[in-house]
This record gives sequence, C-alpha cells and structure tokens, in this order.
Amino acid sequence: MSKFSFAPPELQVAFANKLNTFRPQYLQEALAATVQRLDIENLDSQLAEFVPKDDLSTLAAAGLRGELLFAVPCVLQDNPQLLAYYRLLLGYSQKQFYGGASGFGVGHFKSMEEKGRIGTAASNDLQDICQALCASGSLMLRGMKELDLKVSKSGLEDLSLLTLGPQLRGGANNVRGLLGISNVFEVIEDIVGHARLSDEDDDKTRITIKSATGRSVLIRFAADPDIVVQEEVSPGRYINAVAIEVKAGTDASNIHNRIGEAEKSHQKARKDGYAECWTVVNVGGLDMAKVRAESPSTNHFFTLAGLMSKEGDDYENFRSRLLSAVSIAAKPSIED
Repeated sequence: MSKFSFAPPELQVAFANKLNTFRPQYLQEALAATVQRLDIENLDSQLAEFVPKDDLSTLAAAGLRGELLFAVPCVLQDNPQLLAYYRLLLGYSQKQFYGGASGFGVGHFKSMEEKGRIGTAASNDLQDICQALCASGSLMLRGMKELDLKVSKSGLEDLSLLTLGPQLRGGANNVRGLLGISNVFEVIEDIVGHARLSDEDDDKTRITIKSATGRSVLIRFAADPDIVVQEEVSPGRYINAVAIEVKAGTDASNIHNRIGEAEKSHQKARKDGYAECWTVVNVGGLDMAKVRAESPSTNHFFTLAGLMSKEGDDYENFRSRLLSAVSIAAKPSIED
C-alpha cells in the first residue's frame, strides 16, 4: 500500500470519452470519411485553385494530400462540421475564431461547426473563409519548414488535439460548475423541502414554501447569481433576500479568480437589493482573511463538501441561516 494517494483521474476518463465522440465528427477520421464521398477530380481542382503549388508539393513529398491542411469549399459543403477540424488544426479557440469583438468576424459560420448547417450568409462567404483558412495553412506550413519540422499526419493530428484540450477542459469546468450549483440546490431542498408547496413537487428549478409570516418564499436557479431566495410581499412583487454564488472548481491555484468572480456577482446582487450574499467554494483550507478581503460583499462563505456532508459546523451554519432567511422551522427529526 503506497503512502501516497492521488485523486481519481475522472476528468481524463471524461476527456477520453469526449475524444471518442469528437474523432468521427471533427478530426482526421471525419475528414477521411468525407473525402471518400467526394469527387476526387473536383477536390484536386479546388486544391489547385486555393492552395499554392509549392505547398501542395511539400505535402505530397511527405505523402500527404492537400485537404489534410487546406480547407476547400467542396469539403465543407459536404461536411460543414469539418470547419472545426481546420479551426483546431490552425490553433484557433472557439472564442478567438467566432467571438464578437475579439473574433475574426466569422461568427455566422458557427452553425457549421455546432449544427452541421450552412446558413445563407455562410454559404455566400464560403469561398472567402476557405481562402483565409488556406492562407493561414500556408503560413503554418512555411513556419514548420523554416524550423525544419517534419510534416506528418500524426503531427497534424497532435496540433488539433493541443487546441482541443483546453476546449474540453473548459467544457468540463462548465459541467462541474453546473453540477456544483445543482448539488447546493439539492442541499437546500433537503433542508426546506418539508415546507414546499405540494403543487410544485415536479419543478426541479424552483422551490416555493410558505413562511411563518404567511408569505410565500421562492428559492430558484438564476443566471447571476446562481441561486436566489426571494420573499413575495404582494402578488408578483418580491423582496430579494439571499443571493448564493457557487464556485465548484477544485483548482486551488485559481480559487482567488473565482472569488473575484463571486464578488462581481454579489456587487450586482447588492445593487438589486439582496440583503445577504453567500459564496460556496469547493476548495478547503483557505486563508479566510484573504478571501473575505477579496469578496467583501460576501456575508458568509461555505464549502461544497461541508454542505454535501450534511453534518458539521459548515453545514449547520448554512442550515440555520437558510431556515432563518425563509422563516420556517426545521423539518421534524425521525425521533419526533
């Protein structure tokens, strides 16, 4: 038995599963399947039109076909999702490629990658984007030649994977964040669910309870902050009671950035009249003096692990404050 213990590589297993999905959609496997369906004479004609002869010769010398690096209209018309293949190969993130102010002005092509559909505007500009992609491909090939780097099929696939990695990790972080919010909501439901109005039993996004004052209290998912508690003072009119931000990332080196994000959300919540702002984090052992200085708008900090354990000081503090905020008694114990 080793004296060392590492966290389960769950993220890598998820990446492996996602990569298995991506290969026949966006990577060389997808390109090969598409080329098999095409008229090769037409494909070669377009490659000759869009790609400098010297570049095609360089690839041919390495035993590679031109479409492996260079995008031409007939390929993207047959399989629009292959736009992602060329984007990844050339090292452009989705934000850099499709973004508004920070992008290349090609946002109208995004549906090709995501939905496999070429809209009217994208269809009209298809030759232009192919020309631009081919120009970037030429620059990349020239740079590799200047550094005397070998051009190979596997090497080009590796370049695509280098771009795909951060994209997958970003997606995984988003999933982890949503899961963390759901976990906190489940803890809340366990604490106040006994007072939930019966006609909302099937709604998984909101909880309405009747407080001791006779008023309805709504607890629901929100965009920013993540979870809110609101008290209805008259039909359709609410007082904002509690705003809850959940930062479920486990990377301790990035926790202070996430605390800063929570602070921005809570500053907005304060302007919207929320009386209390709570932040849930998924990293333990924090310097609480430093964390409080980074988010002075946060009234109380809690840990996700503490809440999900449903015991201990962290959980009991959260539980008592939530019950006080919604003005209800705790659910009866089994002994009662």
